[in-house]
Amino acid sequence: MNHGVFTTEQATSVTTPAVAESGVAFVVGAAPVQSAANPAKVGIPVICTSWKEAVEKLGYSDNWKKYGLCEFMYSHFKLFCCQPVIFCNILDVSKSEAVAAADMDVVDHKVKLPIEAIADKVVVKANDKACAAGTDYGTYVDGEYLVIELLADGSAYEAQSLNVAYSKVNHEVATADVAAGIEAVELCLTTLGIVPDLICAPGWSHNPTIAAAMVAKAATINGLFKAKAIADLDCTSAGAKSYTEAIALKASANMTDKDQIVCWPMLRNGAYLFHKSTQTAGLMSQVDTNNGGVPYESPSNKNLACDGLVLADGTEVNLTLAQANQLNAAGISTALNFVNGWVEWGNYTGCYPASTDVKDYMIPISRMFAWVGNSLIKTFWSKLDQPMTRRLIDTILDSANIWLNGLVGQNYLLGGRVEMNEDENPLTNLMAGIIKLHVYLTPPGPAQEIDFVLEYDASYVTAALQG
Repeated sequence: MNHGVFTTEQATSVTTPAVAESGVAFVVGAAPVQSAANPAKVGIPVICTSWKEAVEKLGYSDNWKKYGLCEFMYSHFKLFCCQPVIFCNILDVSKSEAVAAADMDVVDHKVKLPIEAIADKVVVKANDKACAAGTDYGTYVDGEYLVIELLADGSAYEAQSLNVAYSKVNHEVATADVAAGIEAVELCLTTLGIVPDLICAPGWSHNPTIAAAMVAKAATINGLFKAKAIADLDCTSAGAKSYTEAIALKASANMTDKDQIVCWPMLRNGAYLFHKSTQTAGLMSQVDTNNGGVPYESPSNKNLACDGLVLADGTEVNLTLAQANQLNAAGISTALNFVNGWVEWGNYTGCYPASTDVKDYMIPISRMFAWVGNSLIKTFWSKLDQPMTRRLIDTILDSANIWLNGLVGQNYLLGGRVEMNEDENPLTNLMAGIIKLHVYLTPPGPAQEIDFVLEYDASYVTAALQG
């Protein structure tokens, strides 16, 4: 027998939504990890939230043609100030080659080796005597060099030349390496707790094989989640050198998927050349961040960090509004310098114009469908395998509808609701533990055409002159 006043707690009948990440890029490519302080393992995704952290894990080089991840980290952290980014380095530094010992002149107590040199495989001699790392010399990375610096209290400080042998990275990245790196997106949730929604491979995405691999993962990560693959059309001498050639190349390269955003050409910012997919990803992340992490707004007509359009060899590309619109009409995203400076230009995914389904061909609407779907999966995963009662169904319906109503109230959706329709849930399915819930949602589309009709109204003459 209990004598007194007691309380118990019951589980809340409405579930707090677990909102999916938005504007988080998964980027595959090579990085000079041999120069990094805390190098990332080859083929394993690592998350970075700042420029400093990225350099510590990946190293940095201005040789973006060889080290594509450096292009992306420079753009994302320095130009668009967005985070986090998930990088997957595919450069295997264990594949190295020995460089024979040679005498090198010492300048200001220093000798410079190429950044490809591996610090812990350097062998230094002075006057035919071995030098000890940490005692006689130290190493550090400076720009494109691994610097050997003689220490003031070491035995070789005054040496005029050093005999240096070392090993350098000798891994030529191949298409198969990149494809394997793209597959590693499957590890993001289990190792990092995040599912990226943008997939990039700067310097490689123009390759039809890589572009197809990116689309395959964007369509289903872990068999559940959706993303967008941002790919470039080839703008080298062997690719598209004009907007008409770009339109033809998109079709011949089969870059026509609804989960793909196709870009052409490259962007220039001072002395730097960027693949347009790199800056498009940065801009999308920036726009999403400014909207509370909701991808309902198109990146089109928002400012890029560039001062020109170029081909891969640096040849300048000048596009008129009409030419840029021709690219858009073929489902290609480009850049335009018009009324408000250099901006992203294009609202369509790769499936346009073949697709007539607005949820597939319009970038912000397509991304909202994916984001809502990803969020519903994460929110209600905890309800799996619970007893299938009416209370469970009502909890899911109520929770989802409250969340969607909130999105409507914030103007992220024009409308949205979840229903359990009888005709979609036959008795045999219910007996087998299968529930189908129908989600209706309408994200706002971009106002990509605004027409003003100008008409001369003679009544104003009467009012002004005869009144």
